[in-house]
Amino acid sequence: MKVATAHGPAEMVLDVVDDPAFLLVLTHGSNGGVEAADLLAVRAEALRLGGAVARVTQPFRLAGRRAPGPAAKQDEAWLEVVAVLRKRFGDVPLVQGGRSNGARVACRTAAAAGAAGVVALAFPLHPPGRPEKTRVDELRSAGVEVLVVNGDRDPFGVPDPADAAQVTILPKERHDLGKDPAAVGRAVEPWLRRWAARPMRTGRE
Repeated sequence: MKVATAHGPAEMVLDVVDDPAFLLVLTHGSNGGVEAADLLAVRAEALRLGGAVARVTQPFRLAGRRAPGPAAKQDEAWLEVVAVLRKRFGDVPLVQGGRSNGARVACRTAAAAGAAGVVALAFPLHPPGRPEKTRVDELRSAGVEVLVVNGDRDPFGVPDPADAAQVTILPKERHDLGKDPAAVGRAVEPWLRRWAARPMRTGRE
């Protein structure tokens, strides 16, 4: 389904379950889409745990652009999409996440979205070869617990264990986390299970 935002339409692919334990909202990287293997692996685990899943194609990608554009505009559009999902799914716990650039969006907007947690796949700590251009503040200032899953050979860098609630490093994986997507799902499953097991709601009153 399409969702109108101030910066163009976004698109959501929804997997709906009866009485969802939580809502997981995922998005893509700068050059990819919501069919990325690691995103699908996380989706599968969420559905197995009784969560509903929304995979969001952001306006810049739906318009055919590879560059995300200004972070403020990207975040504003993301929050508009999340607001639509909140109305549909009510006060179930919201977990948001994505891969690469999408992980950055999820971290930057977590507090404003009222998220219970963030799943950050292949978080791009810095541009390749430029460690001085660190984005670590986006992780540290998320305002909620963040799970990072990165490959140990990622040219965009690997966050330090102190930078998030949990940092899981997968051996022999690069930025696409494509060598063993199932391992990505296994890494995220215990994290998602925490919300699947919680009887209390965490949405806005």
